[in-house]
Amino acid sequence: MLQEFKTFIMRGSVVDLAVGVIIGAAFTAIVGSLVNDVLMPPIGLLLGGIDFSNLFINLSGGDYSSLKAAQDAGAATINYGLFINAVIKFLIVAFVIFIVVKQVNKLTALGKKPEAPAAPPPPPRNEVLLAEIRDLLKAR
Repeated sequence: MLQEFKTFIMRGSVVDLAVGVIIGAAFTAIVGSLVNDVLMPPIGLLLGGIDFSNLFINLSGGDYSSLKAAQDAGAATINYGLFINAVIKFLIVAFVIFIVVKQVNKLTALGKKPEAPAAPPPPPRNEVLLAEIRDLLKAR
């Protein structure tokens, strides 16, 4: 069983998957920083100084100046600003994945040789016989 497990782990696809997961985690951190530290501050400034990560609806009735204060007090909140950030992160990651897949498909298509057109199917037997009869009549 140990040998089978070792063979399974050492397969190329499993190793490739592990590398993909590690790179994906690093990429997610980069996209998170891009959204939180680069994109959202100017967007918030353009919208009147709004900090999206601090947008929330307080369900518990108290008055809190920030999401952190509400969370520290144990208040129930709907954190729609964090949701907006998550949606923007998702859209960026989805767009990058789309571009990568599109390029991989383009490179794969370049590597394939164009297939020769398939030969047309032979005509039905009755057409062949009619053509032979026609040719015999022409030859007379």
